[in-house]
Amino acid sequence: MIRQRQPGMMTGITLLLPVTLAAMAIVLLAPNLPQMLREFSGVAGYEYLVPMILTIPALCIALLSPLAGILGDYFGRRRLLLASFALYAGIGILPIFLHDLSSILVSRIGVGVAEALIMVLSTTMIGDYYRGVARDKWLAGQTAFASISAVVFLNVGGQLGSFGWRAPFWAYLSALGMMALVVLFTWEPRGEPNEMAESAAAPHNLRWTGFPWPQMLTVLAITMVSAVFFYTVPIQSSNALSLLGLTDPAQVGFLTSIASVGVPIGTLVYARAGRTPVRRLLMIEFATLAVGYAVMGQATSPTVFLIGCFVNQVGAGALLPTLLVWTMSFLKFEVRARGAGLWQSAFAFGQFLSPVTVTFVANKAGGLQAVFIVFAATAVIGSGILALVVRRFGSVRPEAAPPAALHG
Repeated sequence: MIRQRQPGMMTGITLLLPVTLAAMAIVLLAPNLPQMLREFSGVAGYEYLVPMILTIPALCIALLSPLAGILGDYFGRRRLLLASFALYAGIGILPIFLHDLSSILVSRIGVGVAEALIMVLSTTMIGDYYRGVARDKWLAGQTAFASISAVVFLNVGGQLGSFGWRAPFWAYLSALGMMALVVLFTWEPRGEPNEMAESAAAPHNLRWTGFPWPQMLTVLAITMVSAVFFYTVPIQSSNALSLLGLTDPAQVGFLTSIASVGVPIGTLVYARAGRTPVRRLLMIEFATLAVGYAVMGQATSPTVFLIGCFVNQVGAGALLPTLLVWTMSFLKFEVRARGAGLWQSAFAFGQFLSPVTVTFVANKAGGLQAVFIVFAATAVIGSGILALVVRRFGSVRPEAAPPAALHG
């Protein structure tokens, strides 16, 4: 017999928490990178290999998220998500006990595999469970929660690092607590209500027939560019501030984190945007990014530069949930995990390309602040292009509706 279930607040929180694990993989360890470099200074090429302890999981997300989506559509979401939490916790703590750098790097690949599955499946399940305003809220919450958790993990990692560089890896056991919440507050999604054809096809579905490729490719292109923009501030702001005369690391870190508060504020602005069409939202958000970049590029003092950072991050904080909610709105249940995987992959590749793009433009344009001016002009041009491209799909935000009853 099919039971009808309504996803509640605890279900949403349960699927919101996993987004912190991707931030944990990098930010938790970042304060302890100097210790790790000293530990493995006798290993050939350690200058390149040790930082990869932080970055390999993100590369795995970029490469493996589409595969994670395929697995989610075939095997189902919940059981695979539970197994991924166990993998994350079990492999995540291995560097505590490993002493060979190569073995540690291999373990980080395992963490990246688990992260790709966790990120894609938790996002997909939000799309499965919720509709309308509720879906908007929880998907937007991912952006805000990831930003806030990054600031928290940066401080936690520093505190744990006082006990040695291996100590922060114990935090990976927190995935077991999330696993318990998934057991208690979720169930295997079985498709849209009153769409028994979809329910019968899922989860063992690998067909691509009817996949919305035109919309998906458009979103993926916008997402990759948006990720390049999004990560420019957190990655490059310390370098820019040093050029403006602010060199104290503690002060730079604190002020940058203050500017990053613009991200959750941006998600709140998005949440209050009502039924504003996607096209208009994207144009406003790209314009906000442009204003922030223009201020950053013209800044002659750290204070003015940080104001530009804040404005830019408000636009970024609204942009990401806009793209993610738009993606979920046109993906049917039987292909939703694959669409979420492709979106996550595009975002991760944009993260990877951000510092490369900045370096390339800086060499061509004459310095870091010139990059911000170029990015401001690019964002303005992008806003105009979006007005034409997105209009073609006639996309609006989904109708406000209560969460749908789901099959359990």
